[in-house]
Amino acid sequence: MAGPAFRAAAVRVRTPATSANLGPGFDALGLSLGLYDDVVVRVADSGLHIDIAGEGGDTLPRDENHLLVRSLRTAFDLLGGQPRGLEVVCANRIPHGRGLGSSSAAICAGIVAARAVTIGGDSRLDDNALLELATEIEGHPDNVAACLLGGFTLSWMEGGAARAIRMEPADSIVPVVFVPAGAVLTETARGLLPRTVPHVDAAANAGRAALLVEALTRRPELLLPATEDRLHQDYRAPAMPESAALVERLRADGVPAVISGAGPTVLALVDDHAADKVARLAGEGWAANRLALDAAGTSVLPLAPFSVH
Repeated sequence: MAGPAFRAAAVRVRTPATSANLGPGFDALGLSLGLYDDVVVRVADSGLHIDIAGEGGDTLPRDENHLLVRSLRTAFDLLGGQPRGLEVVCANRIPHGRGLGSSSAAICAGIVAARAVTIGGDSRLDDNALLELATEIEGHPDNVAACLLGGFTLSWMEGGAARAIRMEPADSIVPVVFVPAGAVLTETARGLLPRTVPHVDAAANAGRAALLVEALTRRPELLLPATEDRLHQDYRAPAMPESAALVERLRADGVPAVISGAGPTVLALVDDHAADKVARLAGEGWAANRLALDAAGTSVLPLAPFSVH
């Protein structure tokens, strides 16, 4: 393969927040949310310059260790070679370490930007290859599938390769996220999971995950029973007791609430009429935000000024 040529103009990529698991759909189901990171990438004559505003602005590395840059580099290798230099500007709005897919957003932004800035990139790295690459970097496909495709996604591994399908969530569903001040590392939350679970719990989750597909796409009135989980949330509760207590309290009030991803954010799936009321239920210590459902997934947008507001 001949070495790639790169566009002189910068490219702008927008990536949505995501919520994985959604209760019973452990490592399989994901939902794309209307909260976005933006990144602008330009091929430069030399070096690496990174500017970060918003979430992680004081803590993220500004060198080759940045996850977005690592993802760019990995994609460029598959596209045929590295550019001489890179300028990267990030406007981050997705909270880090809260179970809203910030790492998946960075990964997807990097690989999509690399493809977009490479002339002929679409033919060298198609959409299926993007999903496989994002999954390889992330380690599992649930968040990256929702981030790339938008909407409601079901992902799985087949023959060592990531696969995903996209479905349309019901228009009436309004996500409300309750974001706590503290973070929980995904590795910490995953480390609390047992190696085996009772057969009755696995069977219950399989049924609830199947029901959740119907509830999220066609029958939202079934969301409360459809979001019941026995595989991961209770085991992870010691790492996020306030989140577990909030989920229990919301569900006792009839609100379909789950831990978002590995937590500690709590996600409620309600209708427009209930959204504002539900957002007020968490109390102090939580940032409650009513979001839209995202339909676009990771998108290359016209280059224009943007802010982190």
